[in-house]
Amino acid sequence: MQLPEAFYIPAGDGRYVPTEATTSPWDDASQHGGPPAALLASVIDRLAGTPELRLARITAEMLGPIPRREVTVDASVTRPGRRVVMTEATLSAGGRPAVLARAWHVALGDTPPPVSPSAAASGVETPVEAVPSEQEQGYFPGIDRQWGYGRAVEWRFTESGFDVPGPARVWTRVRVPLVAGEELTGYQRALIVADAANGLSNELPIKEWLFIPPAVTVHLRRHPVGEWVHLACRTATGDDGIGLTTGVLSDPGGAVGTVEQPLLIAPR
Repeated sequence: MQLPEAFYIPAGDGRYVPTEATTSPWDDASQHGGPPAALLASVIDRLAGTPELRLARITAEMLGPIPRREVTVDASVTRPGRRVVMTEATLSAGGRPAVLARAWHVALGDTPPPVSPSAAASGVETPVEAVPSEQEQGYFPGIDRQWGYGRAVEWRFTESGFDVPGPARVWTRVRVPLVAGEELTGYQRALIVADAANGLSNELPIKEWLFIPPAVTVHLRRHPVGEWVHLACRTATGDDGIGLTTGVLSDPGGAVGTVEQPLLIAPR
């Protein structure tokens, strides 16, 4: 099947029409969380971003299933400033808020002095493998190969896979623009795939268990460069129905940031 021209078609006055590229794997009438998070970030960045200020963190709160119908995005600056700016945005469908987002833009500055290896050591520094050769595209067990969001992104795994439980490492390449007529940016590529972390690294049979992320937080110390974004992610399940997915986002030049998702874990 031919891919749609973008995840969203602009309809004017802050309105956007989602295409099949936004489709959730579990409900054709709902959107996957990645594209709405990226759309909110894009509107926020137009409002607050400048050559001197860069998007450094965004949290998207999912208030429930996100309808796959026309949405409206409203954004405002809640904390103006010269070196840090906070913004908020709401994505609404049918007059009801579906996703809330809050973001920080941080001013660029001089390059700090190098730090010792011991002080720099962290999971964010995990090296990434080279992009592997082309792989056959397949998705979660029972999910149609024509799944819109799945096809809108190319997936090349270096560890695990959609049908393999446990930690995952995958190179991703977003195949269509976020908004029709607009060029994809690095942070948009990262946010479109970041919300997939919990599904890619699930630890339980997806036909028997739900693992729902009510929010996703992405920190970016720099924005990805080029077409490919690497996601290394893992999920920790507690003994009381709460879990946590964490991940590292990278580009071919190295780590760029992190992703975190709290999880509701329950039998289907």
